[in-house]
Amino acid sequence: MSGWQRVCTLDALVPDRGAAALVGDHQVALFRLSDTEYVHAVDHLDPFSQANVMARGLVGSRGGVATVASPMHKQAFDLKTGQCLDDPEVSLQVWPTRVSDGWVEVELPERVGPP
Repeated sequence: MSGWQRVCTLDALVPDRGAAALVGDHQVALFRLSDTEYVHAVDHLDPFSQANVMARGLVGSRGGVATVASPMHKQAFDLKTGQCLDDPEVSLQVWPTRVSDGWVEVELPERVGPP
């Protein structure tokens, strides 16, 4: 399955707080930053602890880069690229998002291989 999946209304997301959503068959962490209608979507799975906790992470910035810090071990991830700022060999998958008629939508990737 590919295309855009409607997840929630923009107003349902509290600025600078995360929310978890099931997009297709993948858990995604959504973040709406203060004073913006743009929503970031990254993996909900923390690659260090292997726990689905990234939506509970702390939103902040480092060097002008919007970040989320894992609630488990505090590694910071760039919300735009998913790159871990503390370990360049680790990253979170980033999901394209858009806001359409007040709804947050996340793009589903094309399925590769057999269904």
